[in-house]
Amino acid sequence: MVNPAAEAYKRQQVMTATPEALTLMLYNGCLKFIDEGMQHVQAKEWEKANNALQKAQNIISEFRITLNMDYDISHQLMPLYNYAYDRLVEGNMKSDTNQIQEARDIIKELRDAWAQAMKKARAEKGTQGARGGSYVG
Repeated sequence: MVNPAAEAYKRQQVMTATPEALTLMLYNGCLKFIDEGMQHVQAKEWEKANNALQKAQNIISEFRITLNMDYDISHQLMPLYNYAYDRLVEGNMKSDTNQIQEARDIIKELRDAWAQAMKKARAEKGTQGARGGSYVG
């Protein structure tokens, strides 16, 4: 059963989140769907596994199409996203939890790096505010 108050709260979180926070939410959602898909594969619930893994694939597709290829980092991220996506597709088709886990490991590492970068940016922003300006060095 869906809790209307919880759904409204989630919707409000998304509507007021910064782009950085939305990206983190997407990474977390992707990991959640991969975990669900893995559990369903292990339980031999093929349709549920397929639905969950396709949701994770859709999130990775969103990451790929929104990369700004003007930045060097995007050229490093694209092959990682492609590989994780391919592992999910193969793992889904073959019910192979090893391939699904491989995709999960990549997405988790990217999520953790993103969360760390957000913390560092917040800390730097706080330091700059305390000095009364931004550091250009």
